[in-house]
Order: sequence, then C-alpha cells, then structure tokens
Amino acid sequence: MAEEQAYGHAFLFIPVFIGAGALTWFALAEQPGLYKLALLLCVSGMAAILLRHARTVWRLGSRLVACFVAGMLLAALETQRLDTVLLDTPVTTLVRGTVIGREATDRGHWRYIVAVTQTSDPRLKRPPDKVSLLSRSREAAIAIGRTIEGRARLSPPSGPALPGLNDFAFDSYFKGIGAVGYFYGTPHAVTAAEARVNGAAVALRGRITEEIARWREAIGTRIRTTIGGDAGAIAAALVTAEERAISRDTIDVLRQAGLAHVLAISGLNMVLAAGTFLIGARTLLCLVPGLAQRVAIKKIAATGALVMVFAYILISGGAVSAVRSWIMISIMLVAVFFDRPSISLRNVALSAIVILLVNPSAVTGPGFQMSFAATLALVAGYAHWRDRKLEERPLVIPGAGGLRFVSGFFGGLFLSSLIGGLSTMIYSAGHFHRLAAYGLAGNIMAMPVISVLVMPFALIAMMLMPLGLDRYPLLIMGQGIEWMIAMARIVAGWQGDITTGRLPESAVLLIAAGGVFLCLFRTRLAAGGLIVMTAGVVVLLVQSTSMPALVISEDGRLVAAIEGARASVNRQKPPDFIFAQWQRALDLDDHRPPVQRADLAQADTEQAEKAKADKPYADPPPILSPGVGNRRAPKPPIDVVAAKTSIRRALLESPAGRFGCAPKQWCAMTTREGWLVVAVEDARFVGAACDTADIVVTPVMLRFSTCRTGARLISGKSLRRSGALEIYASDDVTTGSGQGTTGMRIVEAVGGATRAWERHRLYDWRTGAFVPVLPAD
Repeated sequence: MAEEQAYGHAFLFIPVFIGAGALTWFALAEQPGLYKLALLLCVSGMAAILLRHARTVWRLGSRLVACFVAGMLLAALETQRLDTVLLDTPVTTLVRGTVIGREATDRGHWRYIVAVTQTSDPRLKRPPDKVSLLSRSREAAIAIGRTIEGRARLSPPSGPALPGLNDFAFDSYFKGIGAVGYFYGTPHAVTAAEARVNGAAVALRGRITEEIARWREAIGTRIRTTIGGDAGAIAAALVTAEERAISRDTIDVLRQAGLAHVLAISGLNMVLAAGTFLIGARTLLCLVPGLAQRVAIKKIAATGALVMVFAYILISGGAVSAVRSWIMISIMLVAVFFDRPSISLRNVALSAIVILLVNPSAVTGPGFQMSFAATLALVAGYAHWRDRKLEERPLVIPGAGGLRFVSGFFGGLFLSSLIGGLSTMIYSAGHFHRLAAYGLAGNIMAMPVISVLVMPFALIAMMLMPLGLDRYPLLIMGQGIEWMIAMARIVAGWQGDITTGRLPESAVLLIAAGGVFLCLFRTRLAAGGLIVMTAGVVVLLVQSTSMPALVISEDGRLVAAIEGARASVNRQKPPDFIFAQWQRALDLDDHRPPVQRADLAQADTEQAEKAKADKPYADPPPILSPGVGNRRAPKPPIDVVAAKTSIRRALLESPAGRFGCAPKQWCAMTTREGWLVVAVEDARFVGAACDTADIVVTPVMLRFSTCRTGARLISGKSLRRSGALEIYASDDVTTGSGQGTTGMRIVEAVGGATRAWERHRLYDWRTGAFVPVLPAD
C-alpha cells in the first residue's frame, strides 16, 4: 500500500468510491435523507483528518470511506435539486408549450421536447414541466422556440420491463422529462404571450440554449440532406448525437458487428476530431518559416483544439460519454500548456470526479460505465505499451521504415480493439444481455475507415460549413460511412450476436470491480484484481439464474408463461418494446401466440340490452377510468354462468402451454405448474375469472383489490404501484383450480414506490396527495 501511495495512485480511487457511494444510494429501497448523510460525512471527514498521520491503511481507509459517503450525499442532492414532476397516470389533454428541442425519426416524423406552459380539457393538477411528444404529421415541423399546441396522449415514463432491467422512469427523472406520448393529428404553432422569466440570467441561459438547439438542428439537417440515407443519418449522429433518423435495421446491423459504439459521441470521436485538428494545425504552423523557433506551436495548436472540442460538445447534446470525453481531452490539452503527460490515469480520474460532482446519477447508466471502463483499460494498456522498448512491443515487426509503421498501426488497432471489447464485455452483458462475438473483427475492419475518412473529413466539413464549402468533405465522409455499413453487414452475416440472458448481479459486480483494481494498481496488488475477477467468473458459472413461471407487464396487457426458452403470450403480436427486453433478459426464443376461440366469445344479448334500457345503472360499474376525465360508458351485464363455462372450456381444450382467447374479452391457460391463469381485457369478466382461476390479470383500474375465492387478482391499480411482476414457483407448489396462491413467489419491479422517480405511482389526482393506497373513487 505504501508503494502504491508513492506512485500517487491513491488519488485514482477517489472517483471509484464516490461512484460506489452514488450507486449504493440509488440502489437502496429506503434512502437516507440529506441531514443524515451530511452528519455522516462530517463524522467520516473528521475521522479522515484525525487519521491523516496514521498508518497507510488507516489513512487511506478513512479517506475512501469519506469519499463513499460523499458520493451518497451528492446523489441525494442531485435528486432533490431536480425534483422532476413525473405524470402519475395516462391522460389525453390539450398541451401548449414551447418547443425546446426536436429530432427527426427514421420514418420522417418529428419528436418534440416541449416545455409545458398550459394544459386544458382536462387541466392537469400536477403537470410535468417538460414532455416528449411524437408528431406523425408530414407537414412542416414547428421551429425551436415557437409555441406548439395540440391534443396529445400523455403517459408516465415506463418502469423496468422486468425486475432489475433498465428503469426508463429513472432516466426521464434525471433528464427532466415528465411524460412521453404523441399528438393526435397535426400540432399547430400558435402565437402566445411571452412568458415572464424570473431573472435576466435565467432568460439569457434560455435564449442561449435555444440558439444552440437551432445550430444543432441546422447542422444535422444539412448533413442528412447532403449525404442522404442511413449514411447521412449516421454522419449527423456523429456530429450532433441525433440517432432517431437511423433505420432500426442499420442500428441492429451495427450492434451485431460490435460497432454501435461509433454512434455515440464518445472518446473515439472526440479524440479523432481533436487529434486531427491538433496534428493538422501543428503541421500548417510548421510550414511558416521560422515560426517554430520563435513560439511554441504545439501550445498554439492545443489552444485551437481546445476551442474546437468545446464547440463540439455544445452541438453534441451533452451525452455522458461526450461530456466525459470532452473533460478528459480538455485536461489533456491543458496539460500540453504545462508540458505534462497528456495521457494518464490521473486525467481519467479527474474527468470522472468532475462528472460525478455535477451529475452523480450518470454512474448508474451503461454510457458512463462502459465509457470509463474502456478508457481506463486503454490508458492502462497504453502505459504498459509506452514503457516497453519498440522491439519488445507485441505485434510490431522489427525493422525499419514503412513495415514497422504499418505493423505498429495495425498492432495498436488490434490491441486497442481487443482491450476495449474485453473491458466493456461484462457491462454489455449486464445491461443489454447480449454480446457481439465478432466485435473485434468488425472494429479492425471499420476503424481504419473511421480514423482516416469519416472523422477527419467530418472536422473539415464543420470548419468549412460556415463558408458553404462543406459539400465535398461531407460526401467523402458519407462514402466512408457507406463502407463501414457494408463491413458491418458482412460481420453481422456471420450470426455472432449472442444473447446472454440476465446475469447474477454479484457476478457482474465482482468482475467489474476486479477489472478496476487490475487497471489501477501497479504493484503485486494488481493480482488481487485478477482474483476478484476469477471469483466473479466462478459465481457466473456456478450460480444459476432461476426462470420465472409467469411474467406480467406493468400495464397488465401482456402476460407470458415461461417454459424453458419458450414464452406463451396472450397477444397475437406482443409489443416489441416490452417483449424484446423479455427475450434478451430471459434468453427466450420467439413467442407462441394464443389460440383464437371466437366461438367462446360472449355477445351482448337482447335481454341485456333490454335490461339496460329499462333500468339504467344507478351507480357506475366497478371500474375506474384509465385516464383523467375519461370515464368509460357502462356496458350491459354478461351471463356469468356462461362466462365461467367458456373459460373452463378454454382451459380444457386449448393446446398444452398456450393461451386460448375469446377475442377482446379474456385469455386463459394452464401453466406447467398447474396454475389456472386468466388475462381479462373486458372488466365484466373479472368476476367469472376470479371464480375459475388461480391468477387473474387485468389492465383495468378496478375498485376492488381481491377475489372472494382467494385467487390472486393483479389489476391495473396494483400494477401501478408494483410495476412489472415475475411469479416464481416455490417448493410447496399446489395445483390450481381456485385453491389460492400457495407456492407462488412474486417479485416486483418497483416495490414500495418510495423513491423520487417512483413516487408518482402513489399520487391520486382526485385528492391531490400521495397515498399508499389509492381511494376507490
């Protein structure tokens, strides 16, 4: 430990423990408050000060504990500072607001980011500040800064598709987006009185933000128009980070080839742009006679590169990977001014500390984790490469001239691709549950094109765009991207996309922590990183991930019974957004659609219609509206006995392991555990399903929460609080037939809904308060 401290590597662990503290705070179901954390930080800080002259282990340990607590406090402060209002329930309303951002999709539609100023018909009691709305209209888009108005369907950001998967509500909370949805028809630009802004500084910041958004959009449109097709959409994404215009097929091909990272404005893009500018500017300055002897042209070139990367980050949208790259490259360029080493682990640590101080929530995302993992491994590998003699470097052919240069270039390309791929592999499997088996081959084939044609000519085009001379550089850039797509299609054709399924969290944490220790330590302690990684691999191989028997989406509309790699669902075409995540997480094959039993569907009888006419309902049916102010019209009663008979027939006659469905009414099946499951679409059949099944699932917001028979009732009301569900069979499984839920273990995706990005699930718009249990009406 003393030797490690002599190297100055104790500083490198500061962002590691700050990030670990932030991760811990975000993962806790019951999060400690600000005052408790502030007090704990004071205590740990005082301990670090008192132990500053103690033995090395105690001194470092006390400081790292203080960093860990500081990370938790930073996470709590960011959460409280943002205080994003998330919509509590789906609603259709008239939205008016200011367009603060827009982006074209691959189908020619527009997605607007709207700062909401007014809602009406109905007026929301707790409106979100910003919403993301899709317009399917083909008419001219509404300009940034204009006021937009239209009737829209708003929904809360969705939670995890399964427990442990990505929480989109978390992402939306920290992006400030309170709702997502789409416009009905064509939204209109309206003339509205300019809203008063509190403070000149706030008004100035708003105008600057709008102006940058206009520049960003104009640049993206110019690039897409000049190049065209997917190549133009990718070129625009490399400059402005707008990826929606890229077709899904091309994105999937790049992902299978291991080239999806090219789309993100990450260290690769930023380094190539800054390096091209630095080398080009320095070369041009060298051509001036006598200039190199009088001034430090390297520092002049570094100043220009610093300005260039600042302009790049302004138009890039501010993604975590781009900000991290900008901070690190800025530190490297500043180091040139002081004649200090540019590429070092210390610079990586500094950039991580800056991001965690400003945006600690970034540590939970794959962008931050994969970006820093790759950078950390590459910088550590570069240090090892640099410290060796040229003849001792791997993959470099001894000799002179062009042969050594070529072998060194491709050897470095091979090693950097290998190191980058290995360092991010566990994060890719942990977050996305998939691996690109031939990602190394894809990167080796495409990186020379990206390094020589794509990014350098992108920089040249951006510099010439104000003069209107960007056409030919953009065309060269587009040709390079076309070649990259062609190479990606070749690699994707090898069918190397591996679905890993959901991995044990302990294994992911051990492998990731071991990789960090391996890169940061320089003494024999680095072997500890290998030991930790080995332990993670052992856990990965030994610990088997149990499969649920039944999974239910958070809106209650999709139910799947799992048997091995097969999923039997209650919908003919399950929504791809949800089911694709289920497939990757559970390593499933394609779904088994239900058997349609139109003969079992119950039509509204003439007697029911007559009873409805003779005696209208005095009270509304036991159903709550799925949205604010939109009560469903009462429906005539059903024949409950006939409904029970139809459900029993479906359970008996449907093929084993498949749903039998009465269209638009209900679906029923018997699982391999013997559970009788009924998914109800028409709420009138809930009573019959309760009398017949063990598990009843419906998306309807029912006024009651239990079945009188003891069957498990899962409704839209309960799912709103719990999120998606996984139901496992425990050891004491009992056969169904209405005998209750003994032997079932239910895992909720959200749980108590006590955290800031989950509390909207407990909001009751009728009373305007957060309540643990929603009132009946």
